[in-house]
Amino acid sequence: MSMSRIVVMGLGYVGLPTAAVFASRRLQVLGVDVNEKAVNTINQGKIHIVEPSLDIVVRATVTEGYLKASNEPVASDAFLIAVPTPFKEGKVPDLSYVECATRALAKVLEAGNLVVLESTSPVGTTEKVCEWLAQERPDLTFPHTHGENSDIRVAHCPERVLPGQVIRELVENDRVIGGITPKCAEEAVTLYKQVVQGQCVVTNARTAEMAKLTENSFRDVNIAFANELSVICDKLDINVWEMIKLANRHPRVNILQPGAGVGGHCIAVDPWFIVDSAPEQARLIRTARAINDGKPHWVLTKVEQAIKELEAEKQGIQRSDIKVACLGVAFKPDIDDLRESPALRITQDIARLGCQVLVVEPNVQELPPSLQAPNIHHATMLQVLQTANVTCALVKHASFMEVRSLLQELDGLIDVVGLTHS
Repeated sequence: MSMSRIVVMGLGYVGLPTAAVFASRRLQVLGVDVNEKAVNTINQGKIHIVEPSLDIVVRATVTEGYLKASNEPVASDAFLIAVPTPFKEGKVPDLSYVECATRALAKVLEAGNLVVLESTSPVGTTEKVCEWLAQERPDLTFPHTHGENSDIRVAHCPERVLPGQVIRELVENDRVIGGITPKCAEEAVTLYKQVVQGQCVVTNARTAEMAKLTENSFRDVNIAFANELSVICDKLDINVWEMIKLANRHPRVNILQPGAGVGGHCIAVDPWFIVDSAPEQARLIRTARAINDGKPHWVLTKVEQAIKELEAEKQGIQRSDIKVACLGVAFKPDIDDLRESPALRITQDIARLGCQVLVVEPNVQELPPSLQAPNIHHATMLQVLQTANVTCALVKHASFMEVRSLLQELDGLIDVVGLTHS
């Protein structure tokens, strides 16, 4: 079937690059989002997120007429769902965004269409997409009830891109494509091979869902090992950076670097989907999440200790006069994404201690609402070097590495990402 018209539901960190890459192949792509500002920005050929090369691709595809944005979907050949899948109270998966996007696109479905869920989701979500579509469109048949003879094809193709390299990885990475039926997977492969140079590996939808959750849980467990080592080494007065470097000289050892915790919409969230589905069996995965979620509190205790030492050293100094610098609030280096950022949470908690907080985040124009407080200031590195009493390196931004020698000379430096040690 023809796959020349594509609708992408969700224009965030995955949806917009996906829409732009398909449009760059001279396909007609409509990106749909509830954010009116994002829609207007994209239609001007601009972008509302930070991602290398994305601005070039969006500008070109909008100018050439292949990419447009809207608040509502239209009739198309294929529909991609790339909306958030956070969790609710108690770490329960929140599928409301997926359900809302599914029901919205159902209104314009036609026999022969393909629907692909890209959002990272708990096992069984793609089947739920079929059910929601069927509820909205009883005049059409779907693969969960009519198998290979259904009017609509449904598949799951989880995104697996690295922020900062999304445009390249959308093209070069292998993709796992899980169909509700083999024909569903086959048609999804036809769609993705228009842009993907890597392999499109076919499986069923449930296995594809679990594969993506497993990828992120694997990384979470390994990060937790490194973070736990950093806490142990601190207690034993050992330089964790030197120790890991030495241990990694073993030919079969590759310990990751510890940090302030784990953030982002994937690794900090997806393991909980497995825990929710199999709570008694996912013991290691749950423990890793607890270790990584607890690291920000450990960092906060180090900051509190430094503040108390300063107060003891400088008799009469007021807590409100102490300046604590937080270097970075994004969830990883050199991006503007603050979702589930441990550095952001740490900065918020430091501000509650009653001191002045200097936030250096070179990748955002202004601080988020959660950091809008009288004692929080969006600062420059020069201001930190000149005035900070305590400096907490939370994210390993490239711009921070350029002044690492100056940072090493600071009193009260708390380096939890190896900014000045590696």
